[in-house]
Amino acid sequence: QVQLVESGGGLVQAGGSLRLSCAVSRLAFSIYTMCWFRQAPGKEREFVGAITLNSGGLSYEDSVKGRFTISRDNAKNTVYLQMTNLKREDTAVYYCAAGHLLSTLQLQDKSKYNYWGQGTQVTVSS
Repeated sequence: QVQLVESGGGLVQAGGSLRLSCAVSRLAFSIYTMCWFRQAPGKEREFVGAITLNSGGLSYEDSVKGRFTISRDNAKNTVYLQMTNLKREDTAVYYCAAGHLLSTLQLQDKSKYNYWGQGTQVTVSS
């Protein structure tokens, strides 16, 4: 069965950094677009960013541009989310997801992604 497993979450002070990882198994990883979503208490799950197959394109939600960086290592079947200058507003459960043959307009549509991880908690304190 396809599995996506996030790791790297934790508690960090505002202004700090965290690096999230999402390990993917039983999937042709290199041909899938990978993305990160997050969901804070009482809010809808929102798009954070996406990276297309072979790192051909990047897309970020406006509030994280310049602070978060998505990368992927196809040899390791892993996608990363490097988060810097974290703010209290970044507190959420972070999920990775995989989608196949997504257009640019579909990247932020969570219904278009085929597989999801269980999430990892990121808490930013002050």
